[in-house]
Amino acid sequence: MNRIRTPPHLITLILLTGFSPMSLNMFLPSLANISVDLQTDYSTVSWAVSGYLAITAVIQLVIGPMSDRFGRRPVLLVALLVFAIASVGCTFAPNVQVFLFCRMLQGGIIGGYALSLAIVRDTRTEREAVSLIGYIGMAMAIAPMIGPMLGGVLDTFFGWRSVFGFYAVAGVGLLLLCWFDLGETKPQRATDAATPVLGATTLIREPLFWAYALCGTLSVGAFYIFLIGAPLVAQSTFNVTTAELGFYIGTITVGFMIGGFLAGRAGKHFEPTTMMIAGRVVACAGLACGLVFLASGVTSAGLFFASTIFVGVGNGITMPGSNAGAMSVRPDLAGSAAGLSGALIVAGGAVLTAATGNLVSEANGAQKLLFLMLTASVLGLGFAVWAAALKSNDR
Repeated sequence: MNRIRTPPHLITLILLTGFSPMSLNMFLPSLANISVDLQTDYSTVSWAVSGYLAITAVIQLVIGPMSDRFGRRPVLLVALLVFAIASVGCTFAPNVQVFLFCRMLQGGIIGGYALSLAIVRDTRTEREAVSLIGYIGMAMAIAPMIGPMLGGVLDTFFGWRSVFGFYAVAGVGLLLLCWFDLGETKPQRATDAATPVLGATTLIREPLFWAYALCGTLSVGAFYIFLIGAPLVAQSTFNVTTAELGFYIGTITVGFMIGGFLAGRAGKHFEPTTMMIAGRVVACAGLACGLVFLASGVTSAGLFFASTIFVGVGNGITMPGSNAGAMSVRPDLAGSAAGLSGALIVAGGAVLTAATGNLVSEANGAQKLLFLMLTASVLGLGFAVWAAALKSNDR
């Protein structure tokens, strides 16, 4: 049967990608209240975050190849349906066991992020995909900022269960939106019954895929390092208030939005590897300047966090090229590529945050944090250069 290529509107892709981080952080202000209401300890409830992250990594490994086999539309619709039902389960959970079980099922929403990237690659050339992913990323960056604020308001006035009620309503809304707006976009060649379902195993044997994916993993890894180390450094080294800390942490997200805008404007005109290298150079340059200031005895919170903004800008420039490039190694396996690279980012983030928690301390914490971020960014630059070399050799 012929499939009609009907790409969704941009707003649909933005909502699908943006709701994924909101599903992670919107309920964070309610963790303490959930533990009290469900009569359990805080550490148990915190599995709703750490366990959820682990589950989303696994889901991305599965959902990408499934979309290459069965199509983007049916897999995404099922993922959204599971998320909506699981959200209802969380809303009415009578105990922590039911709550955590349903919370893990909510991980299906990660399909909205992974498959949106695949849909963009299905319907655009490689350079056009870089540009569009840049604009989507710019808009998506707003979600992590408004999620906790909205969740806190809902919890304050209606209780923590209202947050998951919101998830359920939003899940149904996204399901209906995709039902009417999203047609099948998987390339016709990938639907042929004679085409072998190779998925991730094929991509693993492609050095170019690893170059793209590891560049993205380390780029986002620098951001994860910042999130773990910044609160300690801000208080121990710069003695800032919690209100100031919230502002400073938010600046890196603003930087990402700026980088996404730049990628959207320039993505059509440059190779993805060029955008990746440019983003890594921006990140490395900003962090290196921060280390120079600290070595010179300048311990200003403003200058310190000004240097970390460049990580956000650099990531906004790098990630569209990294994502589009990874999905272009085998365009017929774009779903598998999006899922595998997304899982690598989550796994890499888990490793780097654990390392940061052990390495960054009050003693010289600012220097250690910038050094760790710079190390991740330099390694990302190395993989971007490797990707450019591999692409050049293929020509």
